[in-house]
Amino acid sequence: MHRSFSSLALFAAALVGVGALSQIAPSAPANAQVAARDGITFDAYLEQIKAKARAQGVSEQTIQRMTSGLTPNPTVIRLDQGQPGTPTRRGYPDLAPYIAKHVNPTRINGGRQAYSANSGILRAVERDYGVPGEIIIAIFGHETSYGRIRGNFDLSRSLATLAWEGRRRELFEGEWIALMKVADKGYSRDELVGSYAGAFGNPQFLPSVYLRLATDGDGDGRANIFSNRADTFASIANYFRDAGWRTGQPWGVRAYVPAGFDVDAYKTKLSAPVCPRVHERHSQWKTVAEWRALGIQPQRPLADDTLTSLFQPDGPGNPAWLLTSNYRVILEYNCSNYYAMSVGLLADEIVN
Repeated sequence: MHRSFSSLALFAAALVGVGALSQIAPSAPANAQVAARDGITFDAYLEQIKAKARAQGVSEQTIQRMTSGLTPNPTVIRLDQGQPGTPTRRGYPDLAPYIAKHVNPTRINGGRQAYSANSGILRAVERDYGVPGEIIIAIFGHETSYGRIRGNFDLSRSLATLAWEGRRRELFEGEWIALMKVADKGYSRDELVGSYAGAFGNPQFLPSVYLRLATDGDGDGRANIFSNRADTFASIANYFRDAGWRTGQPWGVRAYVPAGFDVDAYKTKLSAPVCPRVHERHSQWKTVAEWRALGIQPQRPLADDTLTSLFQPDGPGNPAWLLTSNYRVILEYNCSNYYAMSVGLLADEIVN
């Protein structure tokens, strides 16, 4: 699995998960140009993609129904061009306000209700995949507010528009052809709706991720991540297992850091090729025993030989955590410390 692609492919999921489709539209630039960067017309580009889809085995019937009447969607281009660019290295927003907003009583109560209502399914999924039910529900809650907000963009039109426009043609062209392969499994175009950038269903998978990891959780022969909870939860768990989730290990635990401890003295010396601003905030990896010897005390049981990274996002005197490799798995779903921390903390609240 190409990890950098998986993180990129799921960036759209976070947009839908926090209701951002409604939030970001007003700030998108009004003067976005509806034109391809290389000058190719939309109709000419469609013919190129039809040929590529045929070459990859997509049926002619599916190609025709997924391309019929397509025109570029200017809103999609405005939203895509309105995404923030590469941030500077000056500081980070505090984590605490983000957690207060995203791990709030409404989301916690919704998670507890979903966890209780689906306890049988979750126990079976946890047994088969080794991923805790509360983590699955926390992802479900963050991505689509427990299935209530999944986006309503015509995915075929959105992905065709983004591929044609050309800013990230290789990514979106591949996703558009993958969407046709999903449609070839018996999904109508009306069913295939989601975020403006192509993510869909309860887990907010991109089409290529669906083809690779979507799972039939109830044995009916179809991986329906739109309305089937068993399929949804098994698919999320399959994603986590594929990304390296370690059964029986928490994502992280709160840690006591003594006054005057110099966290910066243990900053990582590794340079991450993907999401460097996320990983540069974590410390070196040490065993729990090594951290204990330095005065760092986990506040929940954690085996002495567990490798962990120290993370104190809001600075000295504020909460700190020892993060395990399972935290990195959450980052595979969305490469953001704010997202990963809120998923982990929500999961803890759901079962505590």
